[in-house]
Amino acid sequence: QVQLVESGGGLVQPGGSLRLSCATTGSIFSIGAIGWYRQAPGKQRELVALITSGGSTNYADSVKGRFTISRDNAKNSVYLQMNSLKPEDTAVYYCNAGIRRTILDTRTDYWGQGTQVTVSS
Repeated sequence: QVQLVESGGGLVQPGGSLRLSCATTGSIFSIGAIGWYRQAPGKQRELVALITSGGSTNYADSVKGRFTISRDNAKNSVYLQMNSLKPEDTAVYYCNAGIRRTILDTRTDYWGQGTQVTVSS
């Protein structure tokens, strides 16, 4: 069974840094684009950063220049380096990936369980 497992969240002061990780488990044929999303209380889930299988990246305007998404295809993992964190970055962060389990499968969306990031003094 394929699962996405996030880690690395926590409490950090404004201006601090955190590095989120998202690891995939289970048998996988291929992974397409992988994205980090976040959802703050009372708000809709929003895309924070996306990286394609070829390494192209996109970022939400609110995090450009502060966050960096990367992936390690050998480990089927994706990372989100978050610098200069602000209180408005506080949210549950989720990773999402389009995964083909076997060569015969179509790509299916998978979500992790989320990791809490709290930016507060």
